[in-house]
Amino acid sequence: MNILVCISKTPDTTSKISFKSDNTEYNSDGVTFIMNPYDEWYALVRALEITEQNGGSVTVINVGPATNDIIIRKALAIGAADAVRVDTEAMDSYVVAANIAAHAKSKNYDMIFLGKETIDYNGSEVGAMVAEIMDLPYASYVSRLDISGSTATITRELEGGEEVSQIDGAFVLSAAKGLAEQRIANMKGIMMAKSKPLTVVQPVQADARVSAVKYAVPPPKSGVKLVDPDNMDELVRLLHEEAKVI
Repeated sequence: MNILVCISKTPDTTSKISFKSDNTEYNSDGVTFIMNPYDEWYALVRALEITEQNGGSVTVINVGPATNDIIIRKALAIGAADAVRVDTEAMDSYVVAANIAAHAKSKNYDMIFLGKETIDYNGSEVGAMVAEIMDLPYASYVSRLDISGSTATITRELEGGEEVSQIDGAFVLSAAKGLAEQRIANMKGIMMAKSKPLTVVQPVQADARVSAVKYAVPPPKSGVKLVDPDNMDELVRLLHEEAKVI
């Protein structure tokens, strides 16, 4: 069973957010980058668990420049067998999806995993696009996955309950919290990652469909106002006139 896991590079969650080029580009100066947590903690780890139980191997793929290699090597240290980097800038979700699909079509993977979203853009777009381009079933926001032969039983959390479905054959999955538990790369894995293959491939022709017009940071939060518990009229007034929630 061979699984392709798509990974992205994102700013660390503690990074300061600012923009440049007239607020159309993220300012990466001094920013520490990490592997997208949804890709690492859930998609990658669950893929590794499946191949450990059923045989096969995990390949990771990233669309981006050579500066992303350090993130890819971390995935190899955690346990992926090999890696592919498509040597192009990730201009939008479609460019990323088109290049992932182009590689996947040539390799006949049994499953394609990725996190439910990246923590910087939160678009949840790439998985659905890959599935559409490849004409494969797509399961989004999966919190549990069980494999029996060629059948996958998938659980998704819904408002007030769960949805359980089954898929036979190859499919694309986006991983949500609960699908697996985070793994930490040990020293052996880190050393082995240095010799694992990382293949750089040229991109396919794919024109970006979306361009950023402007980014803006949220307005600063105002201070907390304390209201005497006996003064409910003032609390109602503040909620109505200032917070505008009632």
